[in-house]
Amino acid sequence: MPTISGQCDARFTAVRDEFLRNFADRSERGGAVAIWHDGALVADLWGGWSDVAREKPWQGDTIVNVFSVSKALCAVACMRLVERERLDLDLPVARYWPEFAQGGKEAVTVRQLLSHQAGLPAVRKPLPDGAALDWKVMTDALAEQTPWWAPGSAHGYHVNSFGFLAGELVRRIDGRTIGTLLREDVLGPLGADLHIGLPESEHHRVSDFQWPGNPPVPDLPDDDALMRWNTYWNPPGFSGARWVNDPRWRMAEVPSTNGHGNARGIARLYAALANGGSIDRISVLSPAAIAAATREQVNGQDRINNRPSRFGIGFQLTQPERPLGPNAAAFGHFGAGGSLGYCDPEARIAFGYVTNDMGPRWQNPRNRALLDALYASL
Repeated sequence: MPTISGQCDARFTAVRDEFLRNFADRSERGGAVAIWHDGALVADLWGGWSDVAREKPWQGDTIVNVFSVSKALCAVACMRLVERERLDLDLPVARYWPEFAQGGKEAVTVRQLLSHQAGLPAVRKPLPDGAALDWKVMTDALAEQTPWWAPGSAHGYHVNSFGFLAGELVRRIDGRTIGTLLREDVLGPLGADLHIGLPESEHHRVSDFQWPGNPPVPDLPDDDALMRWNTYWNPPGFSGARWVNDPRWRMAEVPSTNGHGNARGIARLYAALANGGSIDRISVLSPAAIAAATREQVNGQDRINNRPSRFGIGFQLTQPERPLGPNAAAFGHFGAGGSLGYCDPEARIAFGYVTNDMGPRWQNPRNRALLDALYASL
């Protein structure tokens, strides 16, 4: 059994116990969990190994690829532009990004784009391996793409394209990449150890992620099957498989998918959001911007994952099939392997969990055990 390090208030001992059980009973390799409650850090725990061989212990400053947890960072970046009246959710995307109007997308709104309704989860034309590391290749391909469904008529999780779409909006309006905006205006001032585009100088503390290479191409009997396959695997490695431990992946900005951070950094960001948008006199979003971002936009069957999903503007909202605790206003984002960042303003909770092993991706017993223990401790 690995050693569990860090600190945990006595009231939240049950969380520490379940974190330890993740290693004993739920095949955890390495990870961390952090919790803020009532504006204070009440748990900051880590343990296990940061390498596949289980020889290098996870440290307090270890960071790891958190996958779709970083979509919430994209939402924050876009909503900062909304609250400054530089971006309007109900204007066409093409107002800010003229090339986006190709393929019949001239009427697609920013709101549709940022709530998975734009019909752009995938690029149809085959892209070469490594294309995900080239911003212009990806944004040009998405600008050219004809929607897979009529925008606004349905929703489907834009698994890997979301960050390029949101990020290009940010770049067109602000002039900076989405990773740079977040670092300079949000994460740096907060002291949150989260990154989209990780400098090489920080790679020494990144945990490897246990994930196999690209799967073989299956039989694709129809256009929907092609759409779902391309969502995850065009270009090859789009979801991080095979690329995830490559230094080039860590340095690139693949905003939906390759955010790097630790549980402490995730929880710090959500501590601000749980507190009306600011903490320690550092503003992340205004209360009005948070309300706009967490208002339900879509709720129902997801065309990509073939199960229910519920979204605001970029944020996942709590739902019965995948609850973020018991309270209706909770919001955040899950990531592959079970990583999670969210807040529950009603309970005054902010939560971060990261892992380096591809556990169950939909109903994850590790994060669920931690959440159950958290609410039992309140």
